[in-house]
Amino acid sequence: MFDIEKSLGFLLAKVHQRGYALFKEELDRYNLTPQQFSLLAFLWQEDTLSQAELAHKTQIDRTTIGGLIDRLEKEQLAERLPHPDDRRAYQICLTDKGKGLEQELCAIARTVTDRFVARLSAAEHETLRTLLEKLRD
Repeated sequence: MFDIEKSLGFLLAKVHQRGYALFKEELDRYNLTPQQFSLLAFLWQEDTLSQAELAHKTQIDRTTIGGLIDRLEKEQLAERLPHPDDRRAYQICLTDKGKGLEQELCAIARTVTDRFVARLSAAEHETLRTLLEKLRD
């Protein structure tokens, strides 16, 4: 008999749901989702990325990422600018408001992560991160 509750896929899905819910709860007051936060985080690392580059970095499909960028624009956190080398493409840039939220939102992300992994030792946390990176790649 297949024990679904101990299967890797089930456990990963449930852990993802728990982490997502914790993070979403904190981001709700900013009118942001965890996916929108991930776009902002990549733009804080490297401002002015094309929509395709953001889709690749976040591993979010191009259709979905368009809606996420629309909502970041609506919140005045990012803007689309014409791409200088490709008339069909846009560059996504942070606004001053988007840049200004970096420290505050990154502090929240660290706090949520600490709560999320509180039952793990530092070594277990590092091992989990390493294993997840192996599975992702």
